Amino acid sequence: MAKLNQINVAVIGAGWVGGIRAAACRKNPLIDQLSIAEIDELRAEELKKELKLDQITNNWIELADDPGIDAVVISMTPETIRFPILMEFLEKGKHVFVEKPIASTIAETDQALQLAHKNNLKMTVGYSRRFDPRYAYINKALKGGLIGDPVTCLISRNSTRELGEKITGRSKMSPTSIAGVHDLDFVLWAMQPRKPIRVYSQTSGKLFSRKSETPDHQWVMITMDDGTTITIGIGWILPIGYPNYVQAFIEIVGTDGTLTIDDSHKDIQLNTTKDGIRYPLSSMPGEQIDHVFAGSMHEEINHFINSIVFDTPVMVSAEEAKLVMQVYQAADLSVELGEPVSLPRNDFL
Repeated sequence: MAKLNQINVAVIGAGWVGGIRAAACRKNPLIDQLSIAEIDELRAEELKKELKLDQITNNWIELADDPGIDAVVISMTPETIRFPILMEFLEKGKHVFVEKPIASTIAETDQALQLAHKNNLKMTVGYSRRFDPRYAYINKALKGGLIGDPVTCLISRNSTRELGEKITGRSKMSPTSIAGVHDLDFVLWAMQPRKPIRVYSQTSGKLFSRKSETPDHQWVMITMDDGTTITIGIGWILPIGYPNYVQAFIEIVGTDGTLTIDDSHKDIQLNTTKDGIRYPLSSMPGEQIDHVFAGSMHEEINHFINSIVFDTPVMVSAEEAKLVMQVYQAADLSVELGEPVSLPRNDFL
């Protein structure tokens, strides 16, 4: 039997999301050695036992300097300090999977793009919606013209305040820039080759504004170059009571039909005297449940590894991620100015 070509992978930051990524890596037969950089000592010891790691350190530089590591998954927080880590691994010739965003600015994103192209490296961003079968179907349906020409799209996504607490405690990023980017990426992908030309946005803040500069909710309206309108609402103040519960409803209306998704995670309900009604699979799109994974993060990591080993294109290109960044930055600017913002712009920093 022919031996599989294997690669060595590092994961930088193995908390909640990074831990899911690391577990998916450990189960992939195309990965030989798995290394982790984690500054939390208790978490590091936990992972060392659970995943039988080949290397663990509290200093990510050691992994960047390791010539035996072929690729890296960057999942550490806060989001605003990932760019230097990303650039260091690209400089050292490593393929990169990075949680959104690539960088804090368009200029930095362009630097990373240029370096990845120069060194002939795969670089992709963690937009998991594309690996969910329901979203993949909508993409196929729209590109196949099953509902005719799309006229309008409405997405409403709300999560419980546990997520809002985590994010507002570590970052000033807006709901769209930290949570809504997944829906932005999905809908811009499904609407290709249409391009966004105008963005208008408003925010509302009555809860988290008491102790932070982050709003509770944000609505974004996008006009595409063919006149299609997209409206996305993102909030994170649903009452506590579900395990990081997220509910979303999507409706896309076309000239010949409509597509809808009920993404409210209520397909499995657990009701106990201790905790009341809970939805066990609402927690995260990717956590391990017994011997399988509960969502798309596992497939997303497998795709990244496959693209390296078999030299195939990544599903989410860095150029597409850059467009998502331009749209959410335009949305945040629209909130500040109180007026629509036209795209493309040439003055993003």
